[in-house]
Amino acid sequence: MNREARIFDFLTKALAPSVLEIENESHMHSGPASESHYKVLIVSAAFEGKSRVDRQRSVNDALKPEFSAGLHALTQKALTPAEFEVQKDALNFISPECRGGSKRLPK
Repeated sequence: MNREARIFDFLTKALAPSVLEIENESHMHSGPASESHYKVLIVSAAFEGKSRVDRQRSVNDALKPEFSAGLHALTQKALTPAEFEVQKDALNFISPECRGGSKRLPK
């Protein structure tokens, strides 16, 4: 099973999302092509009443085995179903540029 499928399984079991979109963005980052950088849009009733930080912690906690196994970066948007209904047409969910790995910054 590849990493994307494992991410899907972990998040589905932990948070029962109504929407779950996973994108491998490893090709956009420095270093060799791998399964190390992902973007996740997750919509779950489990986020009701939680702060943005607590939502992200819930996602990160569910993916601890993947972080331990080489997942390096996860851009995430964690919304309640009501928030998603309001925002879905205006979501502009873009990951930040990678500055790690072997990429060298100009001096």
